[in-house]
Amino acid sequence: MTQTAPRKQAYPATVVAGCFAVLLAQVAYSLPGALNGTFQQEFQANGAQLTWITAAFAIPMVVFELTTGVIGDLFGRKRLLQAGALLTVAGSLVCYSAGTVAVLWIGQIVGGLGAAILYPTSLAMLAAASPTQEARSRAIAVWAGFLSIGAAISPLMGGWLAQDASWRTSYLVVIAAALVSIVITRFAADSSAPQGRELDVPGQVTLALGLIAVLFAATQGSESGFARPEIIGAFSGGALLLAAFVAIELRTDVPLLHLKIFANRSYAIIAVATVVGMFAFLATCYSMSIWLGAIQHQSALKIGILFLFIQGPAFLLVPLVSQLIRRFSPRWMLTTGFAFIAVSGIWCSTFDVRDMSWTRFIPPLLVLGIGFALTVGSLTAVAINSVPLRLAGMASATTNLLRDFGFALGPVLIAAFAVSRANGELTANIGGALAGSGLKQPYTAVAGGIAQEGGAMAVNSMPVVPGAGPGLPPVAMPQNLHTLAFESLGHAYGLAFLLAGLCAAGAGLLTLAGLFRSKSADAEEQVYVAETALT
Repeated sequence: MTQTAPRKQAYPATVVAGCFAVLLAQVAYSLPGALNGTFQQEFQANGAQLTWITAAFAIPMVVFELTTGVIGDLFGRKRLLQAGALLTVAGSLVCYSAGTVAVLWIGQIVGGLGAAILYPTSLAMLAAASPTQEARSRAIAVWAGFLSIGAAISPLMGGWLAQDASWRTSYLVVIAAALVSIVITRFAADSSAPQGRELDVPGQVTLALGLIAVLFAATQGSESGFARPEIIGAFSGGALLLAAFVAIELRTDVPLLHLKIFANRSYAIIAVATVVGMFAFLATCYSMSIWLGAIQHQSALKIGILFLFIQGPAFLLVPLVSQLIRRFSPRWMLTTGFAFIAVSGIWCSTFDVRDMSWTRFIPPLLVLGIGFALTVGSLTAVAINSVPLRLAGMASATTNLLRDFGFALGPVLIAAFAVSRANGELTANIGGALAGSGLKQPYTAVAGGIAQEGGAMAVNSMPVVPGAGPGLPPVAMPQNLHTLAFESLGHAYGLAFLLAGLCAAGAGLLTLAGLFRSKSADAEEQVYVAETALT
């Protein structure tokens, strides 16, 4: 059975439905971007708990994208897209009513499951509805533009509502958008590609558990220590499970992920560059959010405005990027885009955390946005156009998996790096700071306990040292302790910006050296390998 072809007259409706669905997914995903400082102060969250707000959405999104791609291929994508919007409604309702950070995590998990459907299904619907490769490239560029719109308006909306109303109202807006998506999708053409596709339960289980274990260890290790037995066990178990996933996929007749496609050198290079480059991009975004929100405690609205300078170029440059994708080699598009991302991260690493001017971030974040605009559409177009149309569902799910895995690694790994360094610097100097703080016992012990348990983020954010018992009132947190925590976080996230920039530079060098053939030769090689390896 071959790919079912949507009716030509439903093509515009399908494009609208697919673009609005990815807009919805990106709005839900990006919403915490401007609200990390707000969440930190409302829920008194430490560094790892803040990271889990983003990771709780990203992990299920990454883990289940391949499976939802298979489900769409087997049973049709239209109703599946509507189901993704319904899960977004449910997750947003939980977030809206959250009274603790743990409840917020639950809402984010449900929303991430919705996004695991919306991202690959919307892209597969567009690919299936497009009559030619040129039309597919154009539709993909528009799809990527709407992804960028969602990433731009979501933090701005969250920041504005957090300042003038409540951050919870943002989730009501997401619910309304999800309901609109369900209605719009009714008019889209359905499509499927059941030939050669089956649910791969062993592959899905090993992939899900392996990714969850690795990402859990990376996130929690930053707070509790990477040498702890449970963290080492999680890393080891995750690695074994992912190795088992590879073994299963190579042996099964109908794999969840066609690993043979990575035998194509160009495709493999694109895959690695996607993960590393998207890690660098989101690591820079997340570091900016933490720097201004959770460290400097600047308003969520200012952070939301800055996200416009990141994502605005990606939308405004859609027509240009669409033309460039068709006219120039991916080598130059991707290398240039990653170079812009690298410049942005390295530029931000030169900032001093004691400088409270938020507008200085505008130029490097504008550079970051241009780099993202050049890379995200190019990565998607190259990957989707490298396989036959009947494998568009698998290719779209794999492309989203690689991109979103890089996105998931961004906040998780960069926070693990920065929180660990900040807490290490705080621990190394807390003794002297306590001695010079003017605190007396038992307040000295309480302040030391806050530093030990909550780390630099807690000391930086707490205005008082609580009393240690009945009749002991809280006292103001000494300024030298605030300064130590503040500067420890600033040093750590300055290095985080630098690390993100160097990773983007590495991705750029990889594409420059690896994609050295012409655009036409690459395309012919990719299609040939896909046809021979996967049929």
